[in-house]
Amino acid sequence: MMTVIWIIIAVAGTGLGSFLGYLIHQKISEAKLAGAEKLAEKVIAEAQREAATYKKAAAVQAKEESYRLKTNFEKETQSRRQELKDYEHRITEKEKQIDHKVDIINRKEKDVEVRERELVAKERVIRAKDERLTTLIDEQNTKLEQIAGLTQEEAKKILMQNLETQVRHESAQMMKVIRDEAKENAEKEARQIISMAVQRYAGEHTAETTVSVVPLASDEMKGRIIGREGRNIRAFEAATGVEVLIDDTPEAIVISAFDPVRREVARMAMEKLVSDGRIQPARIEEVIEKAQKDVDRSIKEAGESLALEVGVPGLHPELLLLLGRLKFRTSYGQNVLQHSKEVAFLASMMAGELELDSALAKRAGLLHDIGKAVDHNIEGTHSQIGMDIAKRYGESAIVINAIGAHHEDIEFISPISVLIAAADAISGARPGARRESLEAYVKRLEKLEEVAYSFSGVSKAYAIQAGREVRIIVTPEDVSDSRTTEMANEIAHKVESSLQYPGQIKVTVIRETRGIGYAK
Repeated sequence: MMTVIWIIIAVAGTGLGSFLGYLIHQKISEAKLAGAEKLAEKVIAEAQREAATYKKAAAVQAKEESYRLKTNFEKETQSRRQELKDYEHRITEKEKQIDHKVDIINRKEKDVEVRERELVAKERVIRAKDERLTTLIDEQNTKLEQIAGLTQEEAKKILMQNLETQVRHESAQMMKVIRDEAKENAEKEARQIISMAVQRYAGEHTAETTVSVVPLASDEMKGRIIGREGRNIRAFEAATGVEVLIDDTPEAIVISAFDPVRREVARMAMEKLVSDGRIQPARIEEVIEKAQKDVDRSIKEAGESLALEVGVPGLHPELLLLLGRLKFRTSYGQNVLQHSKEVAFLASMMAGELELDSALAKRAGLLHDIGKAVDHNIEGTHSQIGMDIAKRYGESAIVINAIGAHHEDIEFISPISVLIAAADAISGARPGARRESLEAYVKRLEKLEEVAYSFSGVSKAYAIQAGREVRIIVTPEDVSDSRTTEMANEIAHKVESSLQYPGQIKVTVIRETRGIGYAK
């Protein structure tokens, strides 16, 4: 029973405790809800105040931005209005100018119309006069044909022939005057430049020539040179490639060979053998080998010395050797090495006078005859061979052209090439430079006079100044004054095509009329 009671009491206590806990929890929840409501009201009030503050600031800012935009708009509008006013003013001015030009054009059109009417009227008058003039000319021609007994075509032909003769005469006279003036000026300047170059160059008057004659102390030496059954001379000729001529010439032998270097080696070896006296095949080979080395060294030294003396640096070593070989080469008795040096100096001086490249002219002049160093071994002219050599060793196009054109085998491409040809002619033509046999000299003079006599009207012809000039006297009745110039040119062209000669030949045609009277 008690247990039941305690159970009831416990249950009742539990229910009471739960009820009390609910009441307490309810009170606490109500208190928290009331605090939260107050806090929310406070937050809402603060948010409302801040919103009002932001709204006022935004309104102020909006008003300021509106005022700024309005001010800018007013300024821009005012500027645009001013631009429109200026544009309108310019348009107005242009319209005024256009109106003025239109007025001028209208006046000019009226003037043109008036002039056009006047021209039409004048054209009618001119046409009428032209028709009248044509009629009068036809009538006059008919009357002239009747008077002269010639048709119009025949008269025209005669007139054309007369005019042609007159024009030919006048053109020949004019050509003579022009050519005389041009020739006088050109010759004067050219003569001055050439004389300046010749005077400045202090070369030897007569160039050294190479010889191949070996003097002997006595004729007894000839037998020793020949040797037993000719073995010495055969060994010598086989080793040198030359021919030894032993004849009746007292105390001398002659060495003959187309190759000048071989001839020089043979000459030096023969002189050593003769001076030593020991002449036998073994000794001959030893002396020739030594002479070959001496000549090779001499060739190299000659080429280097010449390039240094002339002042042409940078030449290929093979070109220097070829230049040295020219020391033993002659042309018409003139040493080619000395001739090349003369041409280099003369061309350089003339180039300086003409304000051209003196160094390039000197280089081309030094190498212009380089082909003669090997032309006896290679087919072709020495100028063509020289061009090939210059190309092979990297010379410039102007130098190559100067080498090939110095005898006018090809066209000149540079003034330097012309100067080389002129310097070559000066060096070869100056007195004492070249040697010519009497027979060839006389034959050349006779041939020169023969060419002059081949022209009609020639009375007498004289080759003077060692063949440098030919003077021709013509018959006055057969040759007119204007014809003399034409004849001189024709004779000069024929001389160029039919004769070979160093330098140049001057052709002078003289026409003289004499009047003779007698007083009694």
